[in-house]
Amino acid sequence: QLDFWVPDSVDLVEPGRRVDFRAESHVSYDVQALLEQSGISFEIMIDDLQVALEKQRDSNIRAVHSYEKYNDLDTINAWSANIAAQNPSLVSRSQIGTSYQGRPLYLLKVGKSGTNKKAIFIDCGFHAREWVSPAFCQWFVKEAVNNYGSDAQFTNLLNNLDFYVLPVMNVDGYVYSWTTNRMWRKTRSVNPNTSCIGTDPNRNFNAGWCTVGASSRACDDTYCGATPESESESKAVANFIRANIGSIKGYLTIHSYSQMLLFPYSYSYAVAKDHTELNNVAKGAVSALTALYGTKYTYGPDLAAGGSDDWAYDAGVKYSYTFELRDTGRYGFALPESQIKPTSEETLLAVKYIANHILNNA
Repeated sequence: QLDFWVPDSVDLVEPGRRVDFRAESHVSYDVQALLEQSGISFEIMIDDLQVALEKQRDSNIRAVHSYEKYNDLDTINAWSANIAAQNPSLVSRSQIGTSYQGRPLYLLKVGKSGTNKKAIFIDCGFHAREWVSPAFCQWFVKEAVNNYGSDAQFTNLLNNLDFYVLPVMNVDGYVYSWTTNRMWRKTRSVNPNTSCIGTDPNRNFNAGWCTVGASSRACDDTYCGATPESESESKAVANFIRANIGSIKGYLTIHSYSQMLLFPYSYSYAVAKDHTELNNVAKGAVSALTALYGTKYTYGPDLAAGGSDDWAYDAGVKYSYTFELRDTGRYGFALPESQIKPTSEETLLAVKYIANHILNNA
């Protein structure tokens, strides 16, 4: 019973690829012995995950909401209402759906009002334990509000593009990762005929659904769900994009970790018809990101089925990208709060690069 972190499914393990996984303490020595017997080189990155998680909250900020600490869902929801109320000419909030457990899915629309504007959809918090992801969505909105009118590039983007920002997609799972199980990944929906809870929302889209890297077993972390869009959260995102497909030219979904910028296709080895352009844009975005702190990113297609990025691309959103933020395994999902600011700053440069390309080319 290993918890695969990177790649996120045992099916995606391949020769020459580094693998990160978590083992429960009572089996850790057996796992270590097995690796040694097999001659597989390994390194213990996090000796005691509980200690690492306690150290994760290394910010001294005691304010209820801060952009440099991890905020729980109630705090994020209060923040989104507040930032919309304080910046009515730039930000508005709506509800695009309700989670399995009845929580609202709040969406922020960021941009100056105008007609026939192109739009980019950004979502965070697909996987509950990837806490740095919602932190980035909050950071992005803050930067948009603070830089409008003073930063020429951001002002131009906001005048000519709308950004739809979903700060937390998997709201039930996110709450559960705060209250009960920090390493929880999936939604919290009940699956019939089993006590195993939840579906992986990023295996729940109709793009090569339930094939490579996805599981049909409800107890697995990469469970694809009973049907595509079986999860109310996945359906809310898909419905919103379908309803606004005429204007949405970009789709950015923010995950962690492994420092990668991915684009279609992940559900097959087929090369996307826009591969060359998507690859060039990714290369430029990664270059912009790396320039700030030297953080190394890889880019290109990955392998996993049922992802929202492939689905959005097939639905007609050409510029569809998945970000896997910091780091490469030293902290993994226990990335310290002190890394929120540099992670968000560098990621913002890549997002602005992609947005600028969309503005000029879509």
